[in-house]
Amino acid sequence: MTETPRRTALVIGASRTLGLGLAAEYLRRGWDVIGTVRGTRRTGLHDLADTSGGRLTVESLEMTDPDQIRALRDRLASRTLDLLFVNAAITRGDLPVGEVPTDMFTEVMVTNALSPMRVVEWLRPLVAPAGTIGVMSSDQGSVSLNTEGGQDLYRASKSALNQLMRCHAARHTTDPRTLLLMDPGWVRTELGGPEADLSVEESVPGVVETMEHHRGKGGLHFVDYEGEAVPW
Repeated sequence: MTETPRRTALVIGASRTLGLGLAAEYLRRGWDVIGTVRGTRRTGLHDLADTSGGRLTVESLEMTDPDQIRALRDRLASRTLDLLFVNAAITRGDLPVGEVPTDMFTEVMVTNALSPMRVVEWLRPLVAPAGTIGVMSSDQGSVSLNTEGGQDLYRASKSALNQLMRCHAARHTTDPRTLLLMDPGWVRTELGGPEADLSVEESVPGVVETMEHHRGKGGLHFVDYEGEAVPW
């Protein structure tokens, strides 16, 4: 009887919280996992790799450095990915947009929108035709749901990410890969804060289940951790 090959996930930004939780959940489900961390310091991902029986590989990536994205692509050129998931987000406080310094605007937009899309564009050839490419979005990126304002820059960066993924999908209409904008819910992380509704352990299994449910569907989908469509 032929053994079914294990599937492989590449999780960009897997050193802690949601990214680390995703790496752990895919390992629990029997996948091989490649996870990236910034720099060379030891992280929770390294601890997880030590207990993975060789199924988790840790790669270094500063996602805002285009040369490092290209180098990662070259290092993984012989691998076929079933899932590429990009987890990246920073916020720099809740300022009205008129008070946001230009360098802060640039930093957040480059980290939250431009760099994830570079990863998607440049690593897409590594993903199997029936595979999935996902990015961590947020319902705060929804224009129609923004009825209260606040978090202007963060919202704008996630809206930009959503729009850029739509541009990507429109350019690749014949590509069978499934594209997902994932809203993990309001999670208790450094970014979400201590008052958030969900723990990482509550959010992550739903994120993975939702991505599994959409596997093979093709097209672009904006969905939350409960599998519900998020309005644009």
